[in-house]
Amino acid sequence: MSEFATRIKSTEEAADKIRLLMVDDHPVVRFGLAALLGLQPDLEVIDCCPDGDAALAVLQAIPVDIVLVDLRMPGLSGIETIRKIHQTSPQARPIILSSFEYDEEIYEAVNAGAFGYLHKDAPAEEILRAIRQVHTGHQAFPRRIAERLSNRQMTAGLSSREREILELVAKGLTNKEVANALRISQFTVRNHLNHIAAKLEVSDRTEAIFVAIQTGLIKVP
Repeated sequence: MSEFATRIKSTEEAADKIRLLMVDDHPVVRFGLAALLGLQPDLEVIDCCPDGDAALAVLQAIPVDIVLVDLRMPGLSGIETIRKIHQTSPQARPIILSSFEYDEEIYEAVNAGAFGYLHKDAPAEEILRAIRQVHTGHQAFPRRIAERLSNRQMTAGLSSREREILELVAKGLTNKEVANALRISQFTVRNHLNHIAAKLEVSDRTEAIFVAIQTGLIKVP
């Protein structure tokens, strides 16, 4: 085979591959998954980005088919990144990549335009199947999540009182100040904050505020 024919064949093979972009702020996840995906003959990892802004810059320069997006990242949130992907590169199809399975995050990500959900601990076969499935134009959600979506059972997770308390805490109020504002005891405020942390799968109030703002649960001026 001539050198020219070899180059043509190589170009055609590259064009047939599913082009992937990884977006995750954890290097171990980015490069570990990229190494796995890079071994597949029908996949090509275009780039691995630590945040949403870097991913959007790549998408403006290089065509991509599938974008694996972490939901909880510093700076631009995963949900906002997914929204901007549709504006920047409408042919690219985002898939959620997360260590969490919190209803509100998944629901908001689907509304933003996510085509699927992958847990970071998912088996390699499930990850590869989801990527190929979304590339063919289908959605790829685990049955447990698909059922909750189809039955409209995705809930915000936090009660109106819990949101109210978290918004006040996000504005800088202490537990005592929140208790006085809402005319409840500090003990009740502390219990609510513990429940909020458990529901959002976070360790403290600072992280709870960060997640709640990123997922649209609360809005703080």
